[in-house]
Amino acid sequence: MEKLIARINELSRKNKSVGLTDEEKTERETLRKQYLDNFKRNFRNQLDAIEWVDDDSSAPPKH
Repeated sequence: MEKLIARINELSRKNKSVGLTDEEKTERETLRKQYLDNFKRNFRNQLDAIEWVDDDSSAPPKH
């Protein structure tokens, strides 16, 4: 993941300074898609790991 981010940043810096070739633009878009797919998958896994607990301590005890 770090290499992916580093390459995306490298292409971004180059784009701002001298521009990108068509191949580099295609590579940048592919890398961005990979990054977002990984981010979404990891975020979904985090959400799936959340356990809901209903702890209503303000409610009177049930008898």
